[in-house]
Amino acid sequence: MNDKNFTTSFTVDRTPEEAFAAINNPRGWWSEEIEGGTDILGAEFKYHFQDLHRCTMKVTELVPGKKVVWHVLDNYFSFTKDKTEWKDTDITFEITKHGDKTEVHFTHVGLVPEYECYSACSDGWSTYINGSLQSLITTGKGQPNVGQAITDSEQALTK
Repeated sequence: MNDKNFTTSFTVDRTPEEAFAAINNPRGWWSEEIEGGTDILGAEFKYHFQDLHRCTMKVTELVPGKKVVWHVLDNYFSFTKDKTEWKDTDITFEITKHGDKTEVHFTHVGLVPEYECYSACSDGWSTYINGSLQSLITTGKGQPNVGQAITDSEQALTK
C-alpha cells in the first residue's frame, strides 16, 4: 500500500535548513487559516478551509534540516461520505542534500487513490507543495490560501 500514498518532490538551489524553516511555516505556503504551533515537536495545530475541510495535526517528528512529520489527529470533509478520511494519516517532508541542491520529498502516508478525496487532495497538495512551498523556499514568498479557493478542486467544491 505504501507505493499508493500520494507523493511529490522538487529540488531547489537552497540549503536543507532553508527548506526546513519554510516547511515549518505552513502559514506562509499552505494556509493562513492555521491556529497553533507548527514548529515544535509535540505541538498541535488546526487547519480549516471554509466549511469544506478542517483538521487537527500533531508535529510528531522534527529533525532539523532533514525531516518533518505531522500526524492527523482528527479530520472533517464536508464533501466525502467518510468525513474523516485523513484521520490517523501522516504527512511527511523528507529533506535531502544533493551536492549544492536540496530535494524536498513530500508523502501523505495514507492518502490513497481509494479515498473519495484523493483527486481533490492530491490536486491541493501538488499546488501547495510544488508551487507555494517551493516558491517560499526559493523566493521567500509563498502563495498560501487566505480563505479563498486557489486550486481547481477547491474552486469546484466551493461552487
